[in-house]
Amino acid sequence: MLSKVLVANRGEIAVRVIRACRELGIATVAVYSDLDRSALHVRMADEAHALGGQTAAESYLNTEAILDVIERTGADAVHPGYGFFSENADFARAITARGVAFIGPNPEAIEVMGDKISARQAAERVGVSGVPGTTDLITDPEQVRAFGAEHGYPVAIKAAYGGGGRGMKVVADESAVEEAIESAQREALSYFGRDEIYMERYLEQPRHVEVQVLADSHGNCVYLGTRDCSAQRRHQKLIEEAPAAGIDPEVLAAMGEAAVKVAQGCDYVNAGTVEFLYEDGQFYYLEMNTRLQVEHPATELVTGIDLVEQQIKVASGEPLPFTQEEIEISGHAIEVRINAEDPAEGAFLPSPGPITGLRAPSGYGTRWDGGYEAGDEISQFYDNLVGKLICWGRDRPTAIARTLRALDEMEVSGVATTIPADKAILAHPDFAALTHSTKWVEETLDLTGVKSAPASPPSDTEPLVQRDIDVEVNGQRYSVKMWVPETASAPSAAPASGGAKRPKRAAASKSGGSAGSGEVTVPMQGTIVKVMVAAGDTVEAGDPIVVLEAMKMENNVCAEKSGTIAEVRVSEGDSVGGGDVVAVIE
Repeated sequence: MLSKVLVANRGEIAVRVIRACRELGIATVAVYSDLDRSALHVRMADEAHALGGQTAAESYLNTEAILDVIERTGADAVHPGYGFFSENADFARAITARGVAFIGPNPEAIEVMGDKISARQAAERVGVSGVPGTTDLITDPEQVRAFGAEHGYPVAIKAAYGGGGRGMKVVADESAVEEAIESAQREALSYFGRDEIYMERYLEQPRHVEVQVLADSHGNCVYLGTRDCSAQRRHQKLIEEAPAAGIDPEVLAAMGEAAVKVAQGCDYVNAGTVEFLYEDGQFYYLEMNTRLQVEHPATELVTGIDLVEQQIKVASGEPLPFTQEEIEISGHAIEVRINAEDPAEGAFLPSPGPITGLRAPSGYGTRWDGGYEAGDEISQFYDNLVGKLICWGRDRPTAIARTLRALDEMEVSGVATTIPADKAILAHPDFAALTHSTKWVEETLDLTGVKSAPASPPSDTEPLVQRDIDVEVNGQRYSVKMWVPETASAPSAAPASGGAKRPKRAAASKSGGSAGSGEVTVPMQGTIVKVMVAAGDTVEAGDPIVVLEAMKMENNVCAEKSGTIAEVRVSEGDSVGGGDVVAVIE
């Protein structure tokens, strides 16, 4: 068994892995950015080491910094969680080259499946067909237009080295091709460090069904049932459930067998997920995620199998302790992602800021996997997942009722959350009847009046500054850094720059500013990644003015009146706060 695991991640998945390691008697090492210095995963680990920097690129995607921590701590394994380096073959190869176990698949399998194009080819070689698409990277907008002319619109442009809906844009017609390509590449580069993209036909009303697979290094590979992840917005999942309901059991079994074929076809080891789109009785291979999924707890509750525990044991060289015939699915589980977002009547606007209060629900069949506690802060630089509520019931109606009860008990203040939208989804007759699809939330669900706001205003937290001081421990002198309130008595040395200040969250405002005011304001803290207009341009109400990136998501900030742009107050790369005016319309 492994003895010390470095968790190369943050938030709730880092906490989840640390807990599993503790139950197995394995020591843990946390890594953290400047903004995560006091984060929950840092507080829970046996030891924690700074990576420096604030953004993901400066910290959690800094290979050399992580390798240095591995060397200094003597960690004999790395768990990448999901996102960041979890599907990066170069990182996995750098880890294993040092004789350190990578708790995931081998680099070759990541390489094949991480590249969505070669993954399509690998699936086709074992007889598993995908959605009509290409195996060529997009290098010219005319490729998309030619594909659209042949297969029809809409067309999905997707990150070749990504997943989770990041770097995916849907092109409704040929006029939107260039903009979609640029946006998909920006998001892919920001989240995955690579901007290659490809395309495929975008199905009209599919359900998103995935199969959890688990394979060991002894040639055993099984599937652990299915999950339905069709309740989505912006191609990112809101609610997942296990097993996928309302589909012929023979079709589900065929999906499971196809998933195992795909995994075995690339000599896969460890936990992974094969995703399919299902429509009109047919299923199509979508992609394989070579990592643990966000929604893995739903599978755990219906199978009784701890997936993180199995990941660690497989990475230690142990064989799977069960066969396909021994896996049983019991009851139904629903997982709700609680994101720091205001549903905003369907706009889903990120809501970074400090969590002033958090009370998770409890009770029979109720589980909370969280990455934050009251007093922690949701940063604009990272994913906005606060945590996951997972409820089990003897059948699907019971699971839905239990989840709605638990959501009523859930209390989060200081930031807006998706809870009001989650309730609207779960209580809707379409969801109960299984007539929803991946587009249902955005195209059918009526979220009029469904909003969220911080239940209480965030407290004004005094900013911290770095001070370098000398201390003496058992007669030995050390130079240390301390992060103290700005007004605290300072030692003789002047404070160093780079203090971590908690941004004060402005009151929420509607994207674009007050109707008719002419002032275009941003609704949240973030970074301007594109300016769409210049002074003197004529715009109509609803036209995009700037593109704002917040929590790794791009948001169009639009005009709320027609007129002429009198002034543009921001440039690409500028950081802005909620309520800041970015342009003026006359």
